[in-house]
Amino acid sequence: MRVSPNLYLRTRVAFLAVPSLLFYPHPSLSLSLSLSLSRLLRNMDSTEVEQLGRVNSLPYVELASTSSSVSLSSVLTSEDNRSATSSGEVSRTTTSSSGEIPALLVPSLVDPALSTAEEVRVAVARPKCVGRNNKGVTWGFTSVIGRRREMEDAVAVIPSFMSRSCDHVGGCTAPGSRSSSEISPVHFFGVYDGHGGNQVSSLIHFSVNDSFFLVFFLIEWKNPVAKFCAERMHEVIAQEWDRETIDGYEWQRRWEAAFSIGFERADNELMAESVAPEMVGSTAVVTVLSGCQIITSNCGDSRALLCRGTETIPLTVDQKPDREDELERIEGEGGKVINWNGARVFGVLAMSRAIGDRYLRPWIIPVPEVTFMTRTDEDECLILASDGLWDVMTNEEVGEVARHHLRRRRRSISTLDDVSPAQVVADHLTEIAYGRNSSDNISIVVVDLKTKRKRQQRL
Repeated sequence: MRVSPNLYLRTRVAFLAVPSLLFYPHPSLSLSLSLSLSRLLRNMDSTEVEQLGRVNSLPYVELASTSSSVSLSSVLTSEDNRSATSSGEVSRTTTSSSGEIPALLVPSLVDPALSTAEEVRVAVARPKCVGRNNKGVTWGFTSVIGRRREMEDAVAVIPSFMSRSCDHVGGCTAPGSRSSSEISPVHFFGVYDGHGGNQVSSLIHFSVNDSFFLVFFLIEWKNPVAKFCAERMHEVIAQEWDRETIDGYEWQRRWEAAFSIGFERADNELMAESVAPEMVGSTAVVTVLSGCQIITSNCGDSRALLCRGTETIPLTVDQKPDREDELERIEGEGGKVINWNGARVFGVLAMSRAIGDRYLRPWIIPVPEVTFMTRTDEDECLILASDGLWDVMTNEEVGEVARHHLRRRRRSISTLDDVSPAQVVADHLTEIAYGRNSSDNISIVVVDLKTKRKRQQRL
């Protein structure tokens, strides 16, 4: 079918004028666009009107502006999804699986004298950081003595331990966007599994309260190294990250250096301040959560994993003495790995890296392994735990339990219920581990990576 150029141009104007009313509720603009459309239709003869019906039935790709990269259907179904949760969290416009928000159509008055490419301007929204401003994150945790006589685990939950833009933290999925340059909180989570002594006993209360978070928890620590790490590790890591400004350092190397030097500093401070005897030590698994990155550092056999959709993704690898590379390192330094109720360094320690344990240097070292995981909209939760959980449950079992309870809890949660889905998961995992006769202290941190708005969309 051959369509006259004038009709085609006017058809394009009519086609784009109607949906534009959805986004511009101002009376004068709506009236202006409606009148323009009415005049256009009155000036068309019957033949052109018939052709208009045919042209309007053509695939939209033939009518779309050559400068547009979004379909009209995505515009018509988009919403400005803004809501406040009962805990004061704010979740903004929802994102797609690629971290982008739906684009908005921005119409302009069309001058018939303009070229086709200039007729209609379509503004495509820039992609957003996956975690946006990183203020919709919630968490829960447990730390119980279990079947041990002493409590040697420690847990650290430090919301907003740093405040930086996503571009500054590094690994932003939407560089150059407005969200990437906004100052937003960076969160810190840590689990420390102490061993070798309980010389210090203390009862510690923490209250962290700002405009987005309110946390109160009570932990009894009896291992001085684990206690020290929980109080100090996030501080030295933040200090080292700020200090690492060497020209040419790309963001991953900067974080690796901050964790490596931070762990070493914490280890040295233990000795300098006589915090604990040389035979006392602790594992350390910590995660830094930014708007776009999950950065995990591990020293020992505590563990972290990510639940993403139906996948369970390990973020750490246990540093065991019989791990091929660790065994080679230990034996290369003249050490021995003896199988005594499992592989142990000189038959004593069942891990190859730790904070403290200076009597086993250079075989036991405080050098962490650092991993980086880019966040996606499919991420469900992050789990950190001591081996009181991992000794009796596999990664896959933990991930399955977490997904099941998270989704069920999100469907049934009420605005009056102050128990978060993440806390429910932590409680259930603890019960299962204890029920399976875990013989160790059990400490679990669960971080829910879904904002309230995203949870509602999945129901």
